[in-house]
Amino acid sequence: MAQAGAGEKGGHVRYTYRLRTSSAARALLAAEWGRCRWVWNECVARSRAVDLHNRATGEKATCGPAQLDRMLTGSRSRTPWLREGSCVPQQQIIRDFGRARAKALQDVAKHLPSTRRAGMPTWKTRREALPTLNYTKKGTAASRGYRAAKRLRAKAHKKVARQRADTSRKWTKKVVRDHDAVAVEDFRPKFLARTNMARKAADAAIGATKAALIEMGRKHGRDIRLVHPAYTTMDCAQCGARAKHALPLGERTHTCTACGITVPRDKNSACVTLVRAGLNPADVDGARPPGALLQEAV
Repeated sequence: MAQAGAGEKGGHVRYTYRLRTSSAARALLAAEWGRCRWVWNECVARSRAVDLHNRATGEKATCGPAQLDRMLTGSRSRTPWLREGSCVPQQQIIRDFGRARAKALQDVAKHLPSTRRAGMPTWKTRREALPTLNYTKKGTAASRGYRAAKRLRAKAHKKVARQRADTSRKWTKKVVRDHDAVAVEDFRPKFLARTNMARKAADAAIGATKAALIEMGRKHGRDIRLVHPAYTTMDCAQCGARAKHALPLGERTHTCTACGITVPRDKNSACVTLVRAGLNPADVDGARPPGALLQEAV
């Protein structure tokens, strides 16, 4: 290691070491890794069970680090093999699982059927990023700066339109390749433009996605059925009874007053859409099984 001069700052030196463990140490490490793997698999099983329970009942039960810590405490008290290991790495596994689960939920939310691309500008951000058009008086020739700003705005709008069209084509191709028949609500872009969701509908490019889905279904020979969207959230998928009042957006559970069934609101709406399209919700598996042959476009 070279020493620094009197007037110079000390340098940094990197050393490389190789750890050679004995057979007894390797056995102990393998046993500890086995316990950590068991804790991870148990966390996955508990999280999956809670998720299935929430989907079936519409509840919002959680499976966070606090619940998993209590699970670990009970498992260590009942299992001598698990109690032989240190609790520090096992608790660290629970913390790592919590962070991985949160990241996975974020990834699932990002990959949900949506035409929004990561980083795609919205109306507000795009308006703030574009140059301001200083309008001139009527009958007066536009200035050079006005014409340059107008070209930049047109270029930005063109880029966003191309991004939305590309995302719509990719998503619709994945949908038609994984399903033989698709039933969707026949949303009208003109109707949505007159509502409070006008900007959200424009950012999501509902009209472009609908046109791309129909075209991709025709290309791949799929059965695309458009259903009128009226009362899909108010009708009951089991008995067909209609609720007396429209459900607010904050209420995510549909409870039928006629038959008494309680199901998640989105699931009930999807089943109503399938029934109106002439499909049986009980026969729908959701996606093509792995390894099944795909009917490609000619």
